[in-house]
Amino acid sequence: MQSPYIYLRGLRHAEHTVFSVQDGQKYYRDPQFGTNQAYSSGQQVKRSIMDALTTGLNVPPAPITFNWQVKKGKKAEEIQFEQKEPWSPCDPTHVDQLLGGYMRAETGEFTIKRRSPLSISAMRPLHPLLGGLEQQKENLTFDRTSHPSHHPVRVRDESGKELSKEEVDALLLNTKRNLPNRIWIPDHSRASGLFVYDVAVDLRTLFCVSTNTLEPELHPSKVEELKAQGWTESRNVFGPCLLAPREQREKYMPALAHALVNWRITSNQARTFSLMETLAVAVSDNANHLAGAIRGQLREDTERPTAKPVLDETAGAKLYTTLPAGGYIAGAYGAADALDQAEQDILARLRAFDYENQNVPA
Repeated sequence: MQSPYIYLRGLRHAEHTVFSVQDGQKYYRDPQFGTNQAYSSGQQVKRSIMDALTTGLNVPPAPITFNWQVKKGKKAEEIQFEQKEPWSPCDPTHVDQLLGGYMRAETGEFTIKRRSPLSISAMRPLHPLLGGLEQQKENLTFDRTSHPSHHPVRVRDESGKELSKEEVDALLLNTKRNLPNRIWIPDHSRASGLFVYDVAVDLRTLFCVSTNTLEPELHPSKVEELKAQGWTESRNVFGPCLLAPREQREKYMPALAHALVNWRITSNQARTFSLMETLAVAVSDNANHLAGAIRGQLREDTERPTAKPVLDETAGAKLYTTLPAGGYIAGAYGAADALDQAEQDILARLRAFDYENQNVPA
């Protein structure tokens, strides 16, 4: 019997980069080796995969509604804006909603939630000694001093009143100060090393949306709308569901296989571009095989704890090694078309599953 899961592990090399933009590089502390580990959250990896998916299909992502509520302030003329929960369309005809999941909770309305059939880990170091934060922190600047007349500087007093140019000039003369067009950003760190990410694909729910009314994934009106668009009533191990039309599935599967291997942290999610070249991809229907195929291993020939990366083709998973891997892993001999082969392996596994006649226990 074919496993209803596809497991994938990707190994990437990151060099002098930042995975996030808020408060610098995110990190956690490894308790065994006492080192700070840079990481990119699973949500960030998932969004990057969804971006690669919609880009490959040349379709826009699902429209998200951002809600703001206007409130009166303490003073009669004062108006305050409060941001509320954004609304998802909860529409699986959008591919990023079908594969990425959604949730919408409104007071007095249906609470609709679909868990993504893709379970995605954070991208983190292959081993605590093989990647993480760079030891040397750096100071950054947001600098526009080359064109001072083009980038204005505004000064306000304690009451909030903006000072005129003459008042600013007099203030600077008296205090013997200057106000450059520059912001100083101290103590920022970057990430370097070998990083891995893991993905589990649940084929049972990949193209099926549950019609269970106790934990609804669809609004009742959306059920009839999907049926009119060619979605068929079916059943999987979780109960009754609607299955996406075959032509949609055939269109989505190659794009999904490509996105799982070739995603990038896009420009609006990372401060510094890094090629983050993929060194190896392991694919299996057994999650334990991934851990052995791409792993870090402690060395025994050194006094201080040191680790080395290992690519093991005998661990049970299908291993695809690229040409750049030889620059970081001793004895790694890759192929120019390794990622293409990994895509085809994933695509074959996606197509081999019988979505229309799933084996459901009596």
